[in-house]
Amino acid sequence: MNREDNILTPVALEIILNAGNAREKSEEAIKYAHIGDFKNAYLYLEKAKKMMLSAHHAQTEIIQKETQGENFYLDLLFIHAQDTLMTIRSELNLRKEIIGLYEFIHNITNKSQ
Repeated sequence: MNREDNILTPVALEIILNAGNAREKSEEAIKYAHIGDFKNAYLYLEKAKKMMLSAHHAQTEIIQKETQGENFYLDLLFIHAQDTLMTIRSELNLRKEIIGLYEFIHNITNKSQ
């Protein structure tokens, strides 16, 4: 089967693109938190979350079709997309916690001054 014939190819690319964009937005969120701009930190986290949701929807659509009996030719690109999605989802969760810690430290530091 050619890559052009595989229905999973555009889905894999969509997952990789959205997950990668989510990673970039969450990196921006950390930068904002680092300088104490929590309004923008949480704004960028929300943007990242929406991008991850788009990637997740693309994945879920394929999983639902598979459970309904449709078979797909699984290739390395789709496996890479799944790996990317799960890795960035974990990064996003960790960055959310780190931003919360930055905010906590920021608040404690400002109270003591």
